[in-house]
Amino acid sequence: MEVIGGAWTPNIIWYLSERARRFTELKSDIPGISAKMLTTRLKQLEERGVVIREVKPTSPPSVEYRLSDLGAELKPAIEAIVQVGHKLKQRARQAE
Repeated sequence: MEVIGGAWTPNIIWYLSERARRFTELKSDIPGISAKMLTTRLKQLEERGVVIREVKPTSPPSVEYRLSDLGAELKPAIEAIVQVGHKLKQRARQAE
């Protein structure tokens, strides 16, 4: 839970589980996250071995982020959280 418990972390893992993304793509995928927070979370996930940061030799250089093998193992946990979230939303709608 320490790895995925931080604010925005599940969102980052969720989007990176689909494919590698550049910083700006992640920023637009996750409305409301600041550039500073996204940078902080990506660095934390990289330090923990969940995310791999790859600098592409293009002109100008670009950076892509992707899940490591270890990070990919978190996908079922994130999917389970999403499923429960959908069920909770359904219950709330039915209660209205």
